Amino acid sequence: MVALCCSVLLGFLAFASQQPGRGTPEGPAPTDMTLREIANKRLHHGNGRFINPLSAQHYRNFGEVLRWKLLAKNDFTRLYDGEQVLPVHIDFSAIEKHHGLSVTFVTHATLLIRDRGTTILVDPVLSGLFWPIRDCTPLDFPLERMPDPAYVLITHGHYDHLDIRSLKRFADSARYISPLGYRDILEDAGAASITELDWFDAHHDGSREIILLPCNHWTMRNPITGPNTALWGSYLIRSSTGPTIFVSGDTAYFDRFDEIGQEFAIDLAIFNLGAYEPRWFMEKSHINPEDTVRAFQELGATKLMVVHWGTFRLGDEPVHFPPIDIRREMEKAGMLDRLIEISHGGTIYFDETTNVWQEGNESL
Repeated sequence: MVALCCSVLLGFLAFASQQPGRGTPEGPAPTDMTLREIANKRLHHGNGRFINPLSAQHYRNFGEVLRWKLLAKNDFTRLYDGEQVLPVHIDFSAIEKHHGLSVTFVTHATLLIRDRGTTILVDPVLSGLFWPIRDCTPLDFPLERMPDPAYVLITHGHYDHLDIRSLKRFADSARYISPLGYRDILEDAGAASITELDWFDAHHDGSREIILLPCNHWTMRNPITGPNTALWGSYLIRSSTGPTIFVSGDTAYFDRFDEIGQEFAIDLAIFNLGAYEPRWFMEKSHINPEDTVRAFQELGATKLMVVHWGTFRLGDEPVHFPPIDIRREMEKAGMLDRLIEISHGGTIYFDETTNVWQEGNESL
């Protein structure tokens, strides 16, 4: 019973919201407005909190969380015995020897990107969540072996993406890049170097550029203060090596991925795919496999990789289902050759001579 109560509480913290504050528009922005126009007109800025102009407003209340956790049928319960705890091992020596660009799937939505010797860490959650959420991919290496990041990127403030314990580890060495509204949290974690970005703002570092892009999501850390006191977003990383990487962060599907693809030539699209069932509850927050393929096609990206699976069961689907489901959908679309199939602890390397992503010595 205690575990069930904690599960309901986690569901509330992760997915429930209150009604938005004054100034929130009814429904999404006009369809004839581009993402740039939406951002320039600051339609995502409300009165004391941020708002989502990419989707009709729909905020889950505590009753809906109770319905999901206590009353709704779960079609996956019988499959949970197939979930395994798989400790993560990473060969950082090989990663550090590679001079160009590499991407490592660490755990959950945590990515380690190396670009000509510079380490970029995305959404570090390195020691699990709070009880009773099981960590199915615990890190089985000393964190001291991980290269110190020059940059730590935060997509939004949900607890499975912004972890204070993890952030404190890099406070002395890293520049923290986040959407607007996280300075107090980051300073409390000890961060001395902080850059907050609005949608389409960019941080430049020589030939490298990190851009915050809009996405269809929201955020909350405290049900008392309510949702969206800070912003959320995706990232576009124009690497010094050459390729451009799109990191979706948590997002539901929205009809503007083609705009992003028209403005930016994307070599690798990394989507957060997980916690997408049941659809009646999750569709406003998290993309599912079918819509991930649709979004990937609209982006016009060369390769697709999915994370945000295998570690924490935050939706109804078993933690190991997302890579199975996305493989099936990519095969249906005739694009299986464009899917990068990678597990936790795996690293892909960009070969500058062939312009091909490789895992170890095998071309993808």
